[in-house]
Amino acid sequence: MYRAHEIGKFGENEAVEYLKQKGYKILERNFSCKRGEIDIIALDKKEIVFIEIKARMSLKYGLPSEAVTKRKLEHIYKTAEFFLYVRNLENENTRIDVIEIYIKNNKVIINHLKQVV
Repeated sequence: MYRAHEIGKFGENEAVEYLKQKGYKILERNFSCKRGEIDIIALDKKEIVFIEIKARMSLKYGLPSEAVTKRKLEHIYKTAEFFLYVRNLENENTRIDVIEIYIKNNKVIINHLKQVV
């Protein structure tokens, strides 16, 4: 049986590979501060993208993206603001995405939800 942490790490690694194949440049993984954590920060052309990864092996508790609550999005937003401030990137174009990773029978299905906020 897999632990949630292992599924999460696997999902993040799958998401990184997916993003690289799509031409994204990975800037940082697991950026955290007192305001929260962002799984992946990437550059998509000229846009900085803050990405939350949600991986599941079952839909028993709903779609992975349904775990990204309004409160979680607020934490991502505040953490993104801090990242932009400390990197002096406050005037850059940004967006927040969610990537769902669904793992079933050794098959990985990826659903990339762009601009969720």
